[in-house]
Amino acid sequence: MEGTDVMVAVYDQDDRLRFANGAFRAAWHIEDDERPLWSDLMRRNFAARRGTVISADDFETWLRSVLGRRGKTGFRAFETDLHDGRWLWMTETMQADGWMLCVASDITSLRPDERELRQARDMAIKASETDDLTGIASRRFVMSKLEALVKTAPADPPMSAGQTTAVGCVAVLDIDNFKYINDRFGHSVGDAVLMDFAATIQRLVRKTDVLGRVGGEEFVLVLPNTTTWEAEAIIGRMLAEVRQSRPVREQVSFRYTFSAGLASARAGDDPADLYRRADLALYAAKMRGRDQIGIDVDGPRASGSAGS
Repeated sequence: MEGTDVMVAVYDQDDRLRFANGAFRAAWHIEDDERPLWSDLMRRNFAARRGTVISADDFETWLRSVLGRRGKTGFRAFETDLHDGRWLWMTETMQADGWMLCVASDITSLRPDERELRQARDMAIKASETDDLTGIASRRFVMSKLEALVKTAPADPPMSAGQTTAVGCVAVLDIDNFKYINDRFGHSVGDAVLMDFAATIQRLVRKTDVLGRVGGEEFVLVLPNTTTWEAEAIIGRMLAEVRQSRPVREQVSFRYTFSAGLASARAGDDPADLYRRADLALYAAKMRGRDQIGIDVDGPRASGSAGS
């Protein structure tokens, strides 16, 4: 593998590089003993104008958009160019545990006009999968992942005819008192809160999870292969992080919170019903005082967890 021109790399569930052959290390300027996070590798190469060509003025906004889609499907293929002039065909193959195999081949010799058509196609697909304001996944993308979650075949057959297998969790996240924020401080502050919320939550989203904005101040988080207990702990950390956030520089005392509704997903669930159950759990959290998690009473647990 060290002798091939094909670029090969493996990233773990935390998106840290665990293996790269010589061709991959040379293309992305990685030392033999380095094991950087993918985001750190992209960040330093963007600053040095080497490796992947990133056509963005704001790197962090670009990164947030890419992380919203990276590792969220079992297999993805796309084209990208390098600062050294090469054009690559890259594939990303995901395992259920979050490890990713990346393979890139040099396709520089393909006709430029064909390349431009494919690039335009890829940009159109990306635009349809990305929320314009926040840069995270769009409603269309995250809802497709919710549907894919409940279509997941169980690893082991049910023990009895009426038994179903849990495949993960879905959470509906809603910023508290958002209408008041817009009315009191203006839509510019409201937009700042939405962007801050998306950025804050995205930092805590695992590689296999999908966060998307579904409209207004409402977001959906899909957590495959996650128990209710684990999902509750993850969202608890998100609640704490948002409480500490200060999205408006001119008003350091301004703060905000959010509430969450959590439902356990089982193979064969109706996606609309699963979303409804999570939404009802969100409503219960709001009624109890906001800034907390509501848990679907039809799921494996019937209790909610209030924010501290």
